[in-house]
Amino acid sequence: MFIKVVKDWIRRSNKLERIWLLAKIEFKLRYYENKLGLLWALIKPISDIFIYYIAFQKILNQGIPNFVSFLFIGLILWNFFVECTSGTVQILSTKKYLYEYTNMNKIEIYLSTILANCIGFFFNLFFFIIFYEFIDKGTLGLSWTAFYFIPIFINTVLLALAFSTILSSIYVLAKDITQIWMVITGIGFWVSPIVFNLEKFRTALPGADHVNPIAGIIINARNVLLYQKSPEWNLFVFDFIYAAILILIGAFLLNKVGSKASEKL
Repeated sequence: MFIKVVKDWIRRSNKLERIWLLAKIEFKLRYYENKLGLLWALIKPISDIFIYYIAFQKILNQGIPNFVSFLFIGLILWNFFVECTSGTVQILSTKKYLYEYTNMNKIEIYLSTILANCIGFFFNLFFFIIFYEFIDKGTLGLSWTAFYFIPIFINTVLLALAFSTILSSIYVLAKDITQIWMVITGIGFWVSPIVFNLEKFRTALPGADHVNPIAGIIINARNVLLYQKSPEWNLFVFDFIYAAILILIGAFLLNKVGSKASEKL
């Protein structure tokens, strides 16, 4: 079924232009009439960094070198994933006019929403690089290992797409999934090594970095950007396997449930 969806999507004309246009509209609507505009995408991670820096570095004294950079990259990846998934839970309802009255494939709607979040993410990533390279003292700086971040981010996008299709399909049958997902992401934040020393995290929660795919992504992103290391290949492979399996599950649910979304919603 998934192969059929992909082939059908490829055959359509102007698909990339259409996705990009929808993404731009989505992005502009998000910051429409806001005086600070795109800066709001940066204000959230900065405010979170301030809070967690005081709590975990000053009060609990974890002793993590360059803790602000450590937090910065972890938070923007986590926020990107949460915004992509939380923002698409109701997508089959809020944007049903796009797939009901046009020839647009549902996958294109998901991709355009995720792409809109990518714009904000790359804005934050740019400021992270500026901070890490020129402001944060005592860092190793970026090296050729930073190129590994490309497949790591692609993996994050695939996971976001997979969870988006799964959650939005479940929403057709159970509206409670919105609140349930808020609880899950709240727990997920604390079972990810976003604010914790990695060794202490692995000691306290052995195996959590393999069970939680976002944990592996954050660990490998820090390895390649902060520490000039190659990714931990077992986590790298695990995360892509998670993404592949979840995308298949999402495609199955979208085919079975999503096709009847307009009737049920």
